[in-house]
Amino acid sequence: MSAMSDDYRQLLDATIQHLEGLKSRGVRHVAVAPETLRALALPPAAGKSASANFKPQIPTAAVPSKIEPTISMPPKKSAAPVAPVKAVIPNLKVEIKSSSPEKAAAFTALREKALACIKCPHLAASRTTVVFGVGTIDAQLMFVGEAPGADEDEQGEPFVGRAGQLLTKIILATGLSRSDVYIANILKCRPDTPGQSAGNRPPTPEERATCIPYLQEQIDLIKPKAIVALGATAVDGLLGKTLGITKLRGNWQTYRGIPLMPTYHPAYLLRNQAMSEKRKVWEDILKVMEKLELPISTKQRKFFLPA
Repeated sequence: MSAMSDDYRQLLDATIQHLEGLKSRGVRHVAVAPETLRALALPPAAGKSASANFKPQIPTAAVPSKIEPTISMPPKKSAAPVAPVKAVIPNLKVEIKSSSPEKAAAFTALREKALACIKCPHLAASRTTVVFGVGTIDAQLMFVGEAPGADEDEQGEPFVGRAGQLLTKIILATGLSRSDVYIANILKCRPDTPGQSAGNRPPTPEERATCIPYLQEQIDLIKPKAIVALGATAVDGLLGKTLGITKLRGNWQTYRGIPLMPTYHPAYLLRNQAMSEKRKVWEDILKVMEKLELPISTKQRKFFLPA
């Protein structure tokens, strides 16, 4: 038993050191292979070294953002079956930079708080990752959408799917880039869709009310000179108005003392690709550019107008 105890102690020490190393790099979750759980559920074989067949797969390089480090053991045929373990993408630490160190520290603390949030247990249970936001926290311009979709939930970044690619094109058309602005959502977790293998749903009023304090604090820290609210859900979540996006779009509003421009969500333009609808969104963006005193060329002013 003493040999087994020594082996077990060595394995335990190595495992603790490995996990502490992952923690120091910001890894918050470790996926464990199902066969490992089955093996751990069995009593140790008498007279056999506990470490004889234990070969932990410990990565020597930095942990990539989409691959979860695993610790695995050979399966034992006599083990009872267990449910598969859902892989979790770690929320690795991100260095948040700002001209103000105090601002960067406050934003980092807010991000850590949001990443650990379980205020909506059903969303925490179904999400892959918390989608906090992306961009510079010194941005003059901020875009706010409604909630992450499947692509965003998988990658941990807002607006990376088809609608996000269109938003990126709109941002580039202004002469800015995604790194020049800040992009966030009303909800930080993807709304769960029980029983559905695909598709999205809008956040409920209760979910919006629970999550929006994170967004409000983001806005208070960033202090953008203008906000663009993308779509009806974002507009309702921020302004609480029920006039409808059709009536509100293109007309300046105010949120927390900041000018806010409601406009259509990029997903709407994917469904309705009429030139007239694209022009409406672009006219809204031109107003934002004017508010920010960005240079506007003659070519930019004529985007989506009939030849």
